[in-house]
Order: sequence, then C-alpha cells, then structure tokens
Amino acid sequence: MNEFAVIEALLFAAGEEGLTYKQLADVLDVEEERVYELIQRAKDMYDVDERGIMIVEMAGTLQLATKKQCAPYLQKLVESPTTSSLSQAALETLAIIAYRQPITRAEIEQIRGVKSDKPLQTLLGKALIKEVGRAEGTGRPILYGTTKEFLDYFGLKTLDELPPLPEWDEQEEEREADLFFERLNEQLQEAGEQR
Repeated sequence: MNEFAVIEALLFAAGEEGLTYKQLADVLDVEEERVYELIQRAKDMYDVDERGIMIVEMAGTLQLATKKQCAPYLQKLVESPTTSSLSQAALETLAIIAYRQPITRAEIEQIRGVKSDKPLQTLLGKALIKEVGRAEGTGRPILYGTTKEFLDYFGLKTLDELPPLPEWDEQEEEREADLFFERLNEQLQEAGEQR
C-alpha cells in the first residue's frame, strides 16, 4: 500500500493525540529518516493540491489539522441545527463529567471503558464542558467540568438540579442478570422444541 496513504490513515486514527516520527517509523517498519522524508513530501502535496487538511507538527508530534481557509465552513457546520444533537458517546461522557467533575480524561475512559477523545472534542466544541484546571501528580492531566452553556442546554439553574443517580445494588444486578439468562435459556429451549 502507498506509504502516504498509510501515514494519512494513521494520523487520522490518532486524532489530536498525534504520532511521533518514531511511532510512525515503528508501524511502517522503516527508519525515522524515511518517515521524515515522507512527511515533508506529504506536506508539499497537501499545499500543492489545495486540500482542506494539512500535517502539523507540535512538540515532535504529528497530526492532521484543517486549514484556516476552511474555518468559516467548519463554524457553519458546528452551528448547524442538524449537528446540534449529541451522540450516545458524547452524552455518556457529559453525564460522567457532570456527576464526577472535576475529572480527568483517563478517569472518564476508566468509567466508560473506551477512549473518549472524540466525545471530549465534541463537548468542548459545543462549549458544554471546559478545562477547569490540572490534577496533581504525574503529567498534571487536564481536569474537565461543565459550563454555563451546559446548564442552559439542559434547562438547569445549578448542578444541584441534576437528577440523583440510582443507587447501585450489586445483588440486584446479579439477580437481574440471573433472570435474564434464565429467560434466555427458556427461549432457547422453546426454539429447540419447535424445530
């Protein structure tokens, strides 16, 4: 496969986290010098072809970014009524932030069990969340919290108006799981008898 296409796909998949020359070299199984050459040629291609994206380098990390000339169109997209609803992932992330704020991305991902970069970008773009500080400890990760726009979006005056979370009862959850599997087993037996 074309090395440019692979690099483009890798940078797209990495999102705002980006990738280093070394990471790209490891994946492509080539020397870092080769990746450097490919990136320079790709940057030139993006400029000549008048494409809407470009490769940017920040602190040794490469990522895809949109060109400034596209900003008015991207702004229209963000403000468009058809994109005003939130995805399930964004709603889950927003609920976690609302109830657990201030919270780091790693803590959100631990609760959700999946990466949350895209939902966080969406929520930041819609100004429903904001960076509220830095956590203590290694790397001082960003802490997220909700905004006034969040309250307005959901018709709340304060966070105290959030509905209470249901109490988590491990025994009740086990009983529900047992009941589910019992019903599933019955349905499978009935299906087997009908054959």
